[in-house]
This record gives sequence, C-alpha cells and structure tokens, in this order.
Amino acid sequence: MPPLRTALLQSSGRPGAVAENLKVLDEAAARAAASGARLLVAPELFLTGYAIGDAVPELAEPADGPGARAVAEIAVRHGIAVLYGYPERDGERIFNASQLIGPDGASLANYRKTHLFGCFEQEWFTPGEQTVVQTDLDGLRIGLLICYDVEFPENVRAHALAGTDLLLVPTAQMHPFQFVAESVIPVRAFESQMYVAYVNRTGPEGEFEFVGLSCLAGPDGTVRTRAGRGEELVIGEVDPEFLAASRAANPYLNDRRPGLYGSLA
Repeated sequence: MPPLRTALLQSSGRPGAVAENLKVLDEAAARAAASGARLLVAPELFLTGYAIGDAVPELAEPADGPGARAVAEIAVRHGIAVLYGYPERDGERIFNASQLIGPDGASLANYRKTHLFGCFEQEWFTPGEQTVVQTDLDGLRIGLLICYDVEFPENVRAHALAGTDLLLVPTAQMHPFQFVAESVIPVRAFESQMYVAYVNRTGPEGEFEFVGLSCLAGPDGTVRTRAGRGEELVIGEVDPEFLAASRAANPYLNDRRPGLYGSLA
C-alpha cells in the first residue's frame, strides 16, 4: 500500500462561528487535497470553538446534524477524508466528540471523549464509554481519541491491541502542558507501535492559551512533521511498510505479560 498522506490543520478558527469555521475547513481541505493528501485532521471542537461556555448547548448538534452534512460536502468536493471535533447532542446529553467523514461523504466513525479535562469540560459534557472506535481508510486501520484521552497509556495500548495503525487525536492542548505535544505523543507512538496524529488549537481563547505544536509521530518515536505555535497546515505520510517493519523489530507488544497486569484494572 502507498503511504497515506495526512494533513494536520492547526487552527482555532473563530470560536462560536460555525459558518466561519466551515469556511476555514473548506480552504484547508482544498490545500490539503492539492498537495495529494487523502486525510485532513482538524482540532478538538473545531466546528464550534472550544472556549464557548454557555453556548455549548446552543451549538451542540446530532452526529448527523447540519455541521456533519456541511463537512460531508467539503469532503466530497475535494475528495478527501475529514476528521473534525464538535459538541454532539444525543437527547439531553452532550458529548465532546469527533467524527471522521470519508471522501465519499459517508460517516466512517464517531467518537465521544472518555476522559474529560477540567471544570469546563466536566460541567458541559458527558463522558463517552467506548474506548476503542476504529474504521478503515485506504487500507489502514484508523482509531480515534480526543486530547486528554491520549495521556492515559491504557487508551493507546487498547488501540494497539485492537490493531490501530494510525491514531487521530484532535486536541485543545494548553499552556503549560506543551510537554505532551513535545514528548508524550512520540513516546505513545513508540510504545504502542503506531502512527499518532496530534492536532491542536493555537493562541488565546477565553481563559486558555493553546500551544500549537501539532505533530505526526511515527512508530519509531520520531516526529514526521511538526507545526509551530501559529495557524498552520502541515503534511506528513503514514507509511504502512515502515509500520510493518517497525512492529517486526520492536518486541513490546509480543513481550507483554497480561497475566501480571490484572491489578492495573
């Protein structure tokens, strides 16, 4: 299989302005597709903005709502898969969610954040209950997590054991936790033998200061592409052949002794 060219959209868009954020996403999809990318990944809650406070209930929508339909149109128009974050309404509950739309406009996967960070998220969102959500794209098994989820090694290892090749992690990583983007993400990719695309917001937003530093880390622990601190679209490749060779050379998954780890649960 050829490498999957993957574009990371580092942007905070315009918080509270869904139409403006869709316009940013459309422009990024056009640029990504022109570069040969088959996948575009946007940050956590990109559709609405992160620090939107009391507007969360107003802007939340079902997984098949108008935002999803608009993203599907973008995906079809540019022939590219798109992963975006949004507040998902399901009855009275609201989830911090991400959805992957295929290049044909079909929903491939929808994930609800399982580990909520801080008072803001815990006030407005219900935690999801499904750790491993996967789908297939261009012959690769794609897995989804959101931000804080990836900081729990159990989540990433669960994906590794389920066969995830590329883990997509839209995030809203803020100061002073930039070490997660710089150090934790490459380690997660190495210890669980997968590619990890970590895609952040950037700049001030409400009480938060997002640090950027989006990256695509490989199974050897090296960063294939890295954004700076500002608005940026960066592109890297997920190479199935390199992934297979890395897994053959690295014994972590084969050398596990699950019988010793029962106390961890």
